[in-house]
Amino acid sequence: MSKDNKLTPYLENISEATAACLLTMVQGNLLVLGISHWIIASQTGIVAGLIASTALLLAKTDKRWLVSLVLGLVTAVVDFYIHPGMFGSVATEAIVTGIAAAFLSYSIGTIVRLLRRRKRA
Repeated sequence: MSKDNKLTPYLENISEATAACLLTMVQGNLLVLGISHWIIASQTGIVAGLIASTALLLAKTDKRWLVSLVLGLVTAVVDFYIHPGMFGSVATEAIVTGIAAAFLSYSIGTIVRLLRRRKRA
């Protein structure tokens, strides 16, 4: 396995967790994004992406649904500890962020696999 292939899952999971946190934090309103939002989302994304990727690497799995589930769960927990929720109860934003990360992961992973299959055909 090449160095790029080893880093890809980490970069994908960090990106998906960061994007989910960022979008959830501003409740979809990209016009209010500030540097503080980017910093918090980056912290959440990096920690969640590293933990989820390492756990999946140790489990030796690439099942799309399992990757998405693990990333979603880890993102929710990390988001809860990184910053207080900005809407709903204490854990509401973290839960929504985790669901968004899982959805992004599953959607993007499925699209990438379809594109790779088409490219090979």
